[in-house]
Amino acid sequence: MHHNATPLSRRKFIASSALSMAALASGALVGCAGSERSKRGSSSGPASWNFSLDQNWLFGGKLAGRSLNDRLDDAAFSRVSVPHCVTTLSWQNWDPKDWEDQWFYRRHFSLPKECQNRRVFLHFDGVMVGAKPSLNGKTLPEHYGGYLPFHYEITDSVKDENVLTLIVDSRWSSVPPEGSPRGPSSVDYLEAGGIHRPVALRVVPQIFINDVFAKPVSVLDANRRVEVACSIDATVLPEKPLRIKVELKREGRVIARAEAPVTIEKPGETTVNLTLSNLGDIQLWHVDDPKLYDVVTTLLVGGAPLHDCRTRIGFRDARFEVDGFFLNGKQFRLFGLDRHEIFPYVGYAVPARTKRHDAEMLRHEFNCNAVRCSHYPQSEAFLDACDELGLLVWQETPGWQFIGDEAWQDLVLRDVQEMVRRDRNHPSIVIWGVRVNESKNMPALYEQTTAAAKALDDSRPTSGSMTSSSVNGWHEDIFALDDYHSAPDGSVGIKPPVPDVPYMLAETVGQFSYQAKKGFNNRYRRAGEIELQTQQAVFHAQAHDRAAVYPRMAGVIAWCAFDYASLVNPYHTVKCPGIADIFRIPKLGASFYQAQASPAVRPVILPSFFWDFGPATPKGPGKNAAIFSNCDRLEIFVGEKQVATVQPDRANYPHLQYPPFFCDLEIDNVGAKPELRIDGYVGSRLALSKSFSSDAARDELFLAADDRRLSGDGVDATRLVFKVVDKFGAERAFADGEVTFEISGPGIIVGDNPFALTDSGGVGAVWIKTIPDGSGQIIVTAIHSSRGKKSVSIDVQPDSASRKI
Repeated sequence: MHHNATPLSRRKFIASSALSMAALASGALVGCAGSERSKRGSSSGPASWNFSLDQNWLFGGKLAGRSLNDRLDDAAFSRVSVPHCVTTLSWQNWDPKDWEDQWFYRRHFSLPKECQNRRVFLHFDGVMVGAKPSLNGKTLPEHYGGYLPFHYEITDSVKDENVLTLIVDSRWSSVPPEGSPRGPSSVDYLEAGGIHRPVALRVVPQIFINDVFAKPVSVLDANRRVEVACSIDATVLPEKPLRIKVELKREGRVIARAEAPVTIEKPGETTVNLTLSNLGDIQLWHVDDPKLYDVVTTLLVGGAPLHDCRTRIGFRDARFEVDGFFLNGKQFRLFGLDRHEIFPYVGYAVPARTKRHDAEMLRHEFNCNAVRCSHYPQSEAFLDACDELGLLVWQETPGWQFIGDEAWQDLVLRDVQEMVRRDRNHPSIVIWGVRVNESKNMPALYEQTTAAAKALDDSRPTSGSMTSSSVNGWHEDIFALDDYHSAPDGSVGIKPPVPDVPYMLAETVGQFSYQAKKGFNNRYRRAGEIELQTQQAVFHAQAHDRAAVYPRMAGVIAWCAFDYASLVNPYHTVKCPGIADIFRIPKLGASFYQAQASPAVRPVILPSFFWDFGPATPKGPGKNAAIFSNCDRLEIFVGEKQVATVQPDRANYPHLQYPPFFCDLEIDNVGAKPELRIDGYVGSRLALSKSFSSDAARDELFLAADDRRLSGDGVDATRLVFKVVDKFGAERAFADGEVTFEISGPGIIVGDNPFALTDSGGVGAVWIKTIPDGSGQIIVTAIHSSRGKKSVSIDVQPDSASRKI
């Protein structure tokens, strides 16, 4: 799956002026091309173009003895779009043997005539895990590492008509996070192979802007400024004088500009530094008001523009001190979750739209102000959304506990450098994770990774998650602990901060302790033990409240947002510590986070239990049932009888803005299958009333699409959620049966069809993907084996790309 329609472009080519073609000296754009944002193939003037290669790939399956240059008939291949996973997956029961092989891809493309006599670059945003490309029979260098972009200059190999061949090597390799002799079970996330991020062809002038780092400096002072480092790449010496011009803009208005001459003494890279000053009344980027600005850099030859680059930035001061985290000069507590970028059916190969939905859910539904990208650099589509939504980011180098040999460690250093170079203009990023997650102290290695990050960007601190509180051999700026210990009573334990260093929690809660007893692998599984599910939100509330006892603790990023594919303590290869499941459908555990918003924004009432009187809960939720709400008081009715008026438990959760409520809901004589009603009051005003039915006779199927409009480019897609709900719309836990889908129009279903609900706890999702050159209306009908059917319609707009190859 892949999507390009979401308006997330942060960097893009800007049209150059109408210079004569002969006057254009040219080059290859790398840093200013953007990644998942600028793949439309739109022209950027006579000097440069950016063409998407996401469509019209031919997939030949396993290499199976073939070579890159075998003359295989295209009829032997299937047509696919990128992102693409090499194997068909369900949402569980993944087996690495299904993708651990070498896989054959082919792509034909024609070079437009206006692009001839230019430098041409082939750019991959991400291939899992190894790439062995060939163009027109010429082998290009191999690249290993699945989470960061890489590119090739193909100027000397490209022709009018071209054949690009790619072997994707998805075997276990000695590249972070892989390399352990124990194989995939040694890493706590599975890496399904494929071309999982976009591919582009970039055609640029001989002299061009290769990269721009625009660093806001002293943003809280009157002399705030932007220090701009421009990298110019040239294959020829200019015949006319060169100048570089930089403008700071907001909504098209120029706020500041600077200009300087460019002296190129020999082919290669030249760096020019400029400063934008006299900025006036700049608006700061904040989680509640993420103001963004454009830095437009223009290379001029003989006074006429040759090549332009746009970089998006934000002005914010983010500091980790011994006494806490400060955002724009004020102490600010991090409140967040860790995130994996792994999805059902396709692994990492999802569209930008889907990644943006994760950011929207974290920020607006779970009310997080921070996210840790565990445990690898996540896509720029996600980072762009974080910039726009106001979600602080910890971006992290690939790895999980294992440290390999010297060559392997060299790749860690490479990944840190490439991560910082790619992402350093994102205002949302406030931490560089420069050490392998939960690894032992390696002073020689981590001195290098810290220094490398500082050399490329000295405006952000470094960190890495620790499993020990010892500072011996520790080299980063922020001490971040993974704290999974339990208190003597089995609740969440939180250690005091390590003295004299900036301190935070990188992980907590998870599924590892808190009276694990039975069901370790089932913990928080939606179809698992009810008691464990009802505990999850309470444990998260305990973690955040108890961490807040320590004023100098910067905050808590808890484990974790979403379930994910793993061989480490999973259930059918799905690990279930997420407050939402692998489909991104919130569990009971999400109720704490969902309630941490002002009732003026939205009143919330979410029981951390199921209103059910089945064999596991014959008397209902029990004597200490938790309800999460941002109301001032709750009035609770069973049937028509009011059974309680409850207040938030501020005695045991004194540091939470919206503590949980607890109520005795042990019900005798349940034969009438009573209804539950909870009325929430803010002051004296009834803000919200929620009802729940214990009678399954009137349950029905629920069906909803995240988006009702898609692009007919063959890569766009949206999630389709289905579940069994009671007559009030509340999820029916443990609903069973089977859901079958019928689809008409320009789309296909990505997911299980039919879908059995038993293992998923009564809920599920598939994705609806457009077909190439599609337009019109998709209609999807879901039919439950006993709960009826529902339909949704999705409009597909014609692909708006102006140029394709």
